[in-house]
Amino acid sequence: MWNMKQLEYGALARRANQIKDELRQGVRRPYKEVIDVFQGDLHRAGMKPLTFVRQVLAACVYPPLINSSNLPLDVRQRAQEELGRCVGGSVGEGNVCHVYVLSNGSSQSLFSASPRTGVLIPVPCHNKTVLSITQLGAVAVPYYLSEEQGWALQVEELQRALESAKGVCNPVALYVINPGNPAGYVQSQKSVLEVIRFAWEKRLFLLVDELYQDRVYGENCEFVSYKRAVSEMGPPFSGTVELASFHSVSKGFSGEYVCGLRAGYVELVNLDPAVMKYIHTLFSKDACSPVLGQIALDLMTDPPKPGDPSYLLYKQVVNSLPGFSCPPIEGGLFAFPRLHLTPKAIQKAKELGLQPDTFYCTRLLEEGGVFTGPGWEYGQKEGTYHIRYNTSRALFKDIMEELLRRLSSFHMTFMKDFS
Repeated sequence: MWNMKQLEYGALARRANQIKDELRQGVRRPYKEVIDVFQGDLHRAGMKPLTFVRQVLAACVYPPLINSSNLPLDVRQRAQEELGRCVGGSVGEGNVCHVYVLSNGSSQSLFSASPRTGVLIPVPCHNKTVLSITQLGAVAVPYYLSEEQGWALQVEELQRALESAKGVCNPVALYVINPGNPAGYVQSQKSVLEVIRFAWEKRLFLLVDELYQDRVYGENCEFVSYKRAVSEMGPPFSGTVELASFHSVSKGFSGEYVCGLRAGYVELVNLDPAVMKYIHTLFSKDACSPVLGQIALDLMTDPPKPGDPSYLLYKQVVNSLPGFSCPPIEGGLFAFPRLHLTPKAIQKAKELGLQPDTFYCTRLLEEGGVFTGPGWEYGQKEGTYHIRYNTSRALFKDIMEELLRRLSSFHMTFMKDFS
């Protein structure tokens, strides 16, 4: 389903950079700049770094600032607390000891797998996660989210996926992304409880990616923590459901990805003490995450404010385009709209040796100056096509109207050319 050699976004990224260079050199195109909505980089999208985070980090890197009146008192106090946890009182050494398990981002906080270990994986899903799991020797067992129901996770589909793995591998874990990536869904409490019961009945280890928990903005949507849900369900679930919850400073409200403050953690619930000892040894064999990233992780606090009113215009324009549909985006950073491509467009893509949605993304980049990601690289049902792009509010604030104008103009021309 996923093959590293087949991934094409690297080629699209290189082409996007080439076009940017050409524009700087004066090459004429129908646009003056490339709009990059492929990346999940919040600062690139226009989000300003949090002053508090940067000031604390500055004081930690250069401790004399702690005695400077140029920084607020609470910043200096927090920096002193953080340095007090470091061996030698410096970020040059040690580890922020109260952060449980850390690595260079949540994607590295995966697990070692024995051969033919099966992991149920949602489709669509970020390809990096799938490749990491398969690289460890595990088998990715796909289960499909229901696009028709807003990318809902259905227990019936989990059961189908589990049955399909018989004779192929030994499924031991269920991987869930909530809020979704690339599809921006948010699981309801009912859905979370159903998944927990399923995992308990089938004796599956729950691996829950909760990176976008601070980015929920859909109407009547609320993030439900799997750990909290397991706890509130009471016995037998609260004491027996094995759970790993992943979070990261890179994709939360602070969006500290751009400056390299890479730090993620995994919280393990209900694991056997003997296994926990092994897990501690397993994670300890690698170098710890950069301490500045750990401090940034420690500074994550309040969730963001609701999104801009202009988001309504975005939804109206996108869903009015013929051959283009997008379920409501409830959380996360990305949209994953469906392309209803014509047979002529699909045939042209095949002639060029491209996936149909890669063909669409390539044309959109060349002719419209908009850099997006092809949906097939995240997994999708046979015969369906999608694109993925960043829906960050910071991005919308400055370039939404221009993005919609280019997307609408290109899409109408594309559909006409291949009608």
